[in-house]
Amino acid sequence: MSNDCDAWLGIAERALRAAPPTALLAAAGELLAKYVQASEVTLLLADYGLTVLQPVTQLPHTGEQIAVRGEAAAAPGRAFSAEAPIVEVTTEPGIVIAHLPITVRGDRLGVLSVRLPEPVEGAPRVLELAAFATAFGHELIVAERDTDLYLQARRRRRLTLAAEMQWQLLPGRGFSRPEFTLGGHLEPAYAIGGDNFDWSTTEECLTVTVTDGQGHGIDAALLTNLAVNALRNARRAGISLEDQACLADQAVYAEYGGKRYAPSLLLQFDLATGHAQAVDAGSPQLFRLRHDTVRQVPFEAQMPLGMFEETDYRQQSFDVLPGDRLVVVSSGVHGSPAQGHDAFGERALREIIAATRTASAHETARAVVDGLVQHHGGYDLPQDAAVICMDWRGR
Repeated sequence: MSNDCDAWLGIAERALRAAPPTALLAAAGELLAKYVQASEVTLLLADYGLTVLQPVTQLPHTGEQIAVRGEAAAAPGRAFSAEAPIVEVTTEPGIVIAHLPITVRGDRLGVLSVRLPEPVEGAPRVLELAAFATAFGHELIVAERDTDLYLQARRRRRLTLAAEMQWQLLPGRGFSRPEFTLGGHLEPAYAIGGDNFDWSTTEECLTVTVTDGQGHGIDAALLTNLAVNALRNARRAGISLEDQACLADQAVYAEYGGKRYAPSLLLQFDLATGHAQAVDAGSPQLFRLRHDTVRQVPFEAQMPLGMFEETDYRQQSFDVLPGDRLVVVSSGVHGSPAQGHDAFGERALREIIAATRTASAHETARAVVDGLVQHHGGYDLPQDAAVICMDWRGR
């Protein structure tokens, strides 16, 4: 980019930071009108199910939904799924629309669509606009701490209270750094009860957990909130993975006395070497795609968190190599029953993971959920489902 581009982007970032949380879109429109002669700017946010983009018109309301994938997917949906800008030629002479995915550290939020005079002046201008969309995304995440408007605009319908608690508990729906990319999904998106995932990274390691909250509705959400926060508390104490499991186990047992428990899988990866540790405390399963072959990674099954008063957990070792894809699924995926059908099971999972090997981690996680929905014939799933997909590059 030229120095002029850098200068206006710096000015734009400062202006976005100074804008009130509810006026981000208006500020973006004014900036793009001034510096790139944009005549219209539209913010489209991905809904909780990642099936549509919802235009934010007069907050908290939205306009007509745009499909994210499939034959019905328009240019904004394709830009979101591909995580790449798309320039759409309009029927209006001399006008194009740049659809810019809003992604912050691997977490996909939506798309910023900008109506511009033609031409867009090639790749430099598109890259310049993409950088603006990323800056806008950072401010959008900060704004969500102070207003409910953007969260409301993402909803196709009302969330259950349990689902509200679970979505607020998540670290995000994606995360990326040079060593890896993570993509995750929960279903049923608007009525999720107990399943959840979590991750955290330091300079040396990545920790990932998937938890099956036993039961349904608010009871399952409360159990999972306790388990996830107990794991976070133990992790932040800087202790080993097996000790993290022990402390979380004690916290859940102290509250429920063994009557309710939280099956969980804890994983920790050394970012420099790819050496990994695992504690299998229940039912989530790990699958690995390596050299076009999908296999389940077997671990020694141990007691779920909170089942007994004192459980000693043992961590096991395995390795990941550059190019590996790991997929973690909760029991609502790999053991999900369906009337008149076998459980979704390992075979279906292996087929989906193999078939989506060229897709992104985000799209693979979504594809697993789509396969589960198809297996059941609709989104009315008998159990919650949590999926995390990780592409490992290493250092």
